[in-house]
Amino acid sequence: MSLLTVLYVLLFYAAAVIFVVGLGRKIWQFATVPAPLKIPTTPAPTTRGGVALRIAREVALFESLFKSNRWIWVFAVLFHAGLLLVVVRHLRYFTEPVWGVVTLAQPFGIYGGMAMVVGLLGLWARRAVVDRVRYISSPSDHLMLALLVAIGATGLGMKYVLHTDIVQIKAFTLGLLYFDWRPLPGDPLLLLHLGLVALLMIVFPFSKLLHAPGVFFSPSRNMVDNPRETRHVAPWAAPLDAARDR
Repeated sequence: MSLLTVLYVLLFYAAAVIFVVGLGRKIWQFATVPAPLKIPTTPAPTTRGGVALRIAREVALFESLFKSNRWIWVFAVLFHAGLLLVVVRHLRYFTEPVWGVVTLAQPFGIYGGMAMVVGLLGLWARRAVVDRVRYISSPSDHLMLALLVAIGATGLGMKYVLHTDIVQIKAFTLGLLYFDWRPLPGDPLLLLHLGLVALLMIVFPFSKLLHAPGVFFSPSRNMVDNPRETRHVAPWAAPLDAARDR
């Protein structure tokens, strides 16, 4: 087995550990941060079922973004829908036999990759064109967008410019899952693409991309609008509140 294969195997194992542990730690922080105030963004649902439906619309349709800015919403939908198709298409490298829905998604995954890159470029242009967004954009925002664009561009490059051995790639990825390491093709574009994916996994738990799980823990979205019916007391403040009432 080549040194290159060993290096990429170790890289992906390290990236997976950082991703899982880092993401789990952040989700735990989100779940345990005190929410002392009742602050749902109105108009807000008055029942738990309504809150669940609101979050579902936010996750699936980006409802609040649609209401605030339609053209940004278009680019956001292009990126996220394209990313979903790309992820589903790439499941063929991790499943044997390949699931039926993954097989059906194969031709659409290519268009998803194109939509993903177009959406990212539109969101990136927003950070350069819109004055107030450019003012609050940090270098990390641009670097993250550049990383995502590079991942999409290199993936499309392997489809239309420099082809690689997808059978060998699947053997390599399945080997990672079952701890049965197989040789990795030495194509430069493939190595760049995989290196960028590993880098994304490493930086994800420490980046603004955490808005993906964070939306489920946003007090302005996940709270029931019932301050008149029920007094809201944060768990950490309940003992203090009880002591004061005695």
